Amino acid sequence: MSKYYDDDGDDDTIHFADPCGRSALRAASKNNPRNLPCPACRRPNRLTPADAAAGYQCNSCADHDEGMMGGSFADY
Repeated sequence: MSKYYDDDGDDDTIHFADPCGRSALRAASKNNPRNLPCPACRRPNRLTPADAAAGYQCNSCADHDEGMMGGSFADY
């Protein structure tokens, strides 16, 4: 799995979009913009390059696959 760095590039911390929540999606930044479609639903601007490199799908699709339809957290 690729590791993406924060905008400063001076540490190897992975920055999550919702660090205390259920989402595994990475935070969007200048170097890691949320500009890619979800591979499952094809909705645009759902994933960052770090998310895509990890093989992730958007939060809505992940919730659906995990039986959490109508989940309470937003798409990032």
